[in-house]
Amino acid sequence: MATRSHDTDSDSKAPRPRNARATKELLLAAATTEFAQYGLAGARIDRIAERAGANKRLLYVYFGDKDELFTAVLKHQVGKLAEETPLVDGDLVSYAGTRFDYLLTHPETARLAAWRRFEADHHTASEVEGYQSKVEAIAAAQREGRLDDSLPAVDLFAMVLRITESWLDAPPALLAVSGEQPRSPKRLAEHRAALVEAVRRITTPGPPAHVG
Repeated sequence: MATRSHDTDSDSKAPRPRNARATKELLLAAATTEFAQYGLAGARIDRIAERAGANKRLLYVYFGDKDELFTAVLKHQVGKLAEETPLVDGDLVSYAGTRFDYLLTHPETARLAAWRRFEADHHTASEVEGYQSKVEAIAAAQREGRLDDSLPAVDLFAMVLRITESWLDAPPALLAVSGEQPRSPKRLAEHRAALVEAVRRITTPGPPAHVG
């Protein structure tokens, strides 16, 4: 009986077999949370594995070392951001509002980007291609007269990106100046309307210059 009981206990503690894809997704989600909170240097593989409920060895099997895991997390986040915030026909006004909404509901994306700039400032070929296609779409819209062309497309896009992050990344002291809760629905709605209007003003084509 004792032996049988021992075997039963051992069976109950044995790890359940998991689908490899599901395990990778759990590890990636856990790593996203860990890196967003602690950055690359402060993140711990043990905590990621524990959070995912997976064997630490599988993390190395699926992703390699911690640097490669960080790259995988960034690639996944960049892909999600690009998918959820498309730039359609160079419409920067709509894009700005959509990007603000996404960053508001996915704060880990902005935190990961900040950690990368601070700790591991590098980029991938797919990121460059993504930005290149957006800049080209903006340049095309400028040539067609749908966007103001007084600024280079790449500079205009950079400004719009920062505008979408302005309130979410503002200094705490500046947030306090608003006189209300900086993340209240009312304040966020006010800022969203303001940023959309700001983008509209800097991108709307002006009247043709008078020649004479």
